[in-house]
Parts: sequence; structure tokens; C-alpha cells
Amino acid sequence: MGEPAGAASMSRRELYTLFGALMLTMLLASLDQTIVGTALPTIVGDLGGMGDYTWVVTAYLIATTASTPLYGKLSDLYGRRPVILVAIAIFLAASALAGLSQNMLQLILFRGFQGLGGGGLISLAFTVVSDVVSPRERGRYQGFFGAVFGISSVAGPVLGGWLSEVDWRWIFYINLPLGLAAMIAVDQVLRRHRFPTRQRKIDYLGAACLVPAVVCLLLAVTWGGHEYAWDSAVVIGLFAAAAVLTAVFVAVETRAEEPILPLRMFRQGTFALAGVIALVFGVGMFSGIVYIPLFFQMVRGYSPTASGLLMIPMMAGMVLTSVSSGFVISRLGRYKWFLVAGSIVITAGLALFTQLHVDTPLWTGGAFLLVLGVGMGMFMQPLVLAMQNMVRVEDLGAGTSTNNFARSLGGAVGTAVLGAVMTARLNDELAANLPGAVAQLPPQEAAGLSETDLSAVMESPTVVAHLPEPVRAVVQQAFTAGLDQVFLVAASIAAVTIVLTLFMPNLTLRGSRPPVDDPDAKAGEVRAETAP
Repeated sequence: MGEPAGAASMSRRELYTLFGALMLTMLLASLDQTIVGTALPTIVGDLGGMGDYTWVVTAYLIATTASTPLYGKLSDLYGRRPVILVAIAIFLAASALAGLSQNMLQLILFRGFQGLGGGGLISLAFTVVSDVVSPRERGRYQGFFGAVFGISSVAGPVLGGWLSEVDWRWIFYINLPLGLAAMIAVDQVLRRHRFPTRQRKIDYLGAACLVPAVVCLLLAVTWGGHEYAWDSAVVIGLFAAAAVLTAVFVAVETRAEEPILPLRMFRQGTFALAGVIALVFGVGMFSGIVYIPLFFQMVRGYSPTASGLLMIPMMAGMVLTSVSSGFVISRLGRYKWFLVAGSIVITAGLALFTQLHVDTPLWTGGAFLLVLGVGMGMFMQPLVLAMQNMVRVEDLGAGTSTNNFARSLGGAVGTAVLGAVMTARLNDELAANLPGAVAQLPPQEAAGLSETDLSAVMESPTVVAHLPEPVRAVVQQAFTAGLDQVFLVAASIAAVTIVLTLFMPNLTLRGSRPPVDDPDAKAGEVRAETAP
């Protein structure tokens, strides 16, 4: 099968319409990772279930991560249009059901259902663009996708806070008109063009191994140190199950006719290295970002909505460099040094956050966020381009979803591990300094500090703000010390990406997509040059 005629004949107007719709679907998926957190206290107040509220976020994360690699392969087999439309439909149906939830259990189940749709929205958006735009030109388009991530990181908490004051159910209902518009636009453009598909042989056994392996791993890192001790039988059993299922999955993929993750992709050294970089990037950088708003809330006392607004410098940096680097890469045709420079700037930005303290001026924190955003914008999209540039046309879906899967998996694991690091340091600081602070209080006031009050500081900046002065100062310092540890570990992990990106070959992006029947493409060879 040659290069699809539909892609070649797509008009500029159709391309822009399709691209706008894909950006909208990505915005919906990325917003849903941040918008709910701000509204959780309101949701719990309405539905109850305080003990299970974290699962509203966790269920979506697990479902999204586990389903991402499946969408890539399904789109290679069945075509982009039907698969992305199914992903949007699942996401919208689950959004409507989540808004109608009458108790916490229903909301958690529908959030997991919503994650099954969200897992396809981001990876398929990148894949569809790779179908209609040559590798050399993708940078300028995918750079705008990076800007969407930056915007959602700020808009999510702010919009969630505002909608929770109106009616928290609109956090989910707002997806319906936007998603429906995106669905219609994608359908109208893609139905007029033909894209490559091949014999439909779904790797059911591979899926049956991969999905539970991911779920077991994420449950282990989510429960470890919180619901169960790290050395408990439950956590160890989950890790063991994840390891066994992963080993079986690899064995199955070596024999499957149409594997979910074609192992031939990993025989390309650059693709395999880029996958490792995406995983490490997720562990260090994405997990580090999760804890930046925590500083503004717990140490500085800002509301979740205000802390979202304080993230605007990071958004500005991401938008600026993501878009500009995309245009420069399209002009130069090379991406390696954007990865190297981006990883250096990200590492520096995370290291700077170890200098934040209770009395640090806001403009200083904003400057640090700007540095981090600049690095992220330079790094994220070139990494996607690198992986897409190394795979055959018929593996574009699987190759693109591999990048998103590795990054999401790394972020989920890293967030849990760094959470354990912060909790351990926080508990040590409180154990060492809290008794002395309580001893400074009048006996009646000291007696009023119940165990519930002190444990609640882990979840509520409002509680911290109302603590007596000596105790509040100790708690703020404990959070500062814990977050310093988090950012130090995150910066150390991010520094590993500097070393890894230096080993990336300085390849040239292909000027056009190789036909599916190109012998070089069939062999997995990439028409790229190494710079002298």
C-alpha cells in the first residue's frame, strides 16, 4: 500500500479544521487531569465518601495510562477515524454519567470509564497529525499541542474552582458541547480521506496481559506507604504480579501477528532510547510539577484556585518555547539539541525550587516557574517527533502511543514515589519539632489541638492557616523541608535525561512520509542523516 491519497489531497482549510478539533480533544483530556482536584472538597461535601475521594483522581489516571497503548495499535488496524471517534464518544458518555453521579462509588466508576476514553484522545491527536503532515513539518503543528498542555495546567485548577462554586457537576458537563463539536469536525474531515489500515487481527492476549500489569503497578505505587506499608504482602504481591504479567506480555508480543507494542520498533536504538527518556522524563519532571501547587497552598496559604493562577509563568514559558521550537525544528529539520537544552533547563528549574521558603517573594517563584516552563516547551514535542521519525508508517499509532504511555507511566510512578519521599521527610520534621511548638501554647489551647486537626494538615491549607502561630510555623517549615526533598530528587532524576539525550543521534527529520511499501520503511530503516 502506497502513501494514502487522502492525506496528500487534504486542503489547507481541512487541515486547520482538523488540527483545531484535535487541539480541542487534547484540551479536554488534559484539563480533566487537573480540573477535578480543585473541586474535590465540594464534591465530597455533596456526595460524602471522604475516605475514597482520592480515587476520583486515581481511577482516571490508571484507566488513562492502561488504555493509551491499546488505542495506538487499534488505530493502526482499524484506521484513525473510527477509533478516535469511539474514544471521544466514551469520554463524553462518561462525562455525562459522572455529572449525574449520586454517590462517590458511582463517580469513581464513571471517572475510570472517562479515563478509558481519555487514554485515546491525546495519543491519537498526535497520531492523526502525523498522518497528514510530513515529519519535517510536524514540529510547527505539534508545538501547539505542547501549548495546550501548558494552558490546561493553569486553566484546570482555576476553572475547577470557579465551576465548583456554581455547580460541581458542570466540571463534567462542560465537556459535552466542546467534545461534540470536536467529534463532528474530526468526523467530517477524516471521512473524506483514506488512511492506511491492514488486516484486523487484534492481540487480545497481549491486551489481557498489558492492562492488568499496568493496573497492578499503579495500584502498588498508589497504595504503598498510604493504604499499606511498602513491605506489606499486598504491595509486594502487586509488584510481583506486575513483573510476571510484563514478562508474559513480552513473550506474547514476540509471537503475536499484530502485537499491541511491536517489538520491532524497539530494535531501532533511537526509538528505544527515546522511550526510556520519556519514562525518566515522566518520573522526574511531571511528578515534580504536581508538588509545586502544594507549596503555594500549604506553605504560602493560597487557595487551590489562586495557586493555579500562580502557575501562569510556567504556562507562558511552555507556550512560548513549544510553539517557537516547533517552527525552528520544521525549518532546520533537526531536534536533538532541543532535547538536550530542554533537559538542562528543566533540571535547573527543578533545582531552583529547592530554594523556595516561607518568605520567598512570589516573583521569585514565578521566575522559577518560567524557567521550568521554557524547558518543558523545548523538550516535550521534539521527543514525540523523535519517536515518530523512527517508525514505519503502519506503526505510527503504536509508536506515538508508546511515547505517551511511557511518559504517563513515569509520571504516575514518580508522583507516588516522590509522595512517599515527601511524607517521610514531613513526618520526621513534625516528630522532631511539633512537640516543642505545642509546649509553647497555653494548656487550654494545646489541649484543643486534636489528633484529627494535626492529621488534617496533610490535606487542607485552610487547617494550616488556622493553626496557632508556633504550630503553624513548624508545619510550614516541615512542608518546605519535605518539598525541598521532592524537588531535589526530581532534579536528580531529570539530570539523567541530560545524559540520555546526549546519546541521541543528530538525525534529520524526513521531508515526507515513506510509502508503506517502501523497502526501507519495511525494514525499519529511516532515511535520516547524521550531522558531522
